[in-house]
Amino acid sequence: MAEPRWLDDQEQRAWRAFIAAQRVVNSRIEQQLQRDAGMPHTYFEILVRLSDAKDGRLRMSELAVATLGSRSRLSHAVNRLEKVGWVRREGVESDRRGQVAIITEEGRQKLRDTAPGHVETVRQAVFDALTREQVDQLREICAALARQSGGSYDSALWEAKPSGTPAG
Repeated sequence: MAEPRWLDDQEQRAWRAFIAAQRVVNSRIEQQLQRDAGMPHTYFEILVRLSDAKDGRLRMSELAVATLGSRSRLSHAVNRLEKVGWVRREGVESDRRGQVAIITEEGRQKLRDTAPGHVETVRQAVFDALTREQVDQLREICAALARQSGGSYDSALWEAKPSGTPAG
């Protein structure tokens, strides 16, 4: 068995800072969305992905890839979003087993209502602490880490120019 590739001091400090930042940022975003919108970040991200999609619709399999979720977990989330009227599902004519998730007008309105508080929290938790140069570095670092995932994440989400829609 090969010897473990232990982290050196520099890597250990970077790793611990990454973990701390990730937890703090995720916690602040999760708390804001629960408090202001009554939904977890995962549900908000689903609404954003659907809002960004052509005609506000995505196949469930595409939505699972875009949100890095399992199909069963995504199905549960979409069920909850359907119950509150923010998403609906339709079958796919060409594929009996396929389904499409579609954002409703109520879902779009919820996204519009929630986005200002969300983006302010993102700004406070991340961007207010960084220079413009550090923002570019953060994108480059995060893109490198996502690419290292073996292609399980759609790079178009960070490579494309923003359309002015709410950040996920």
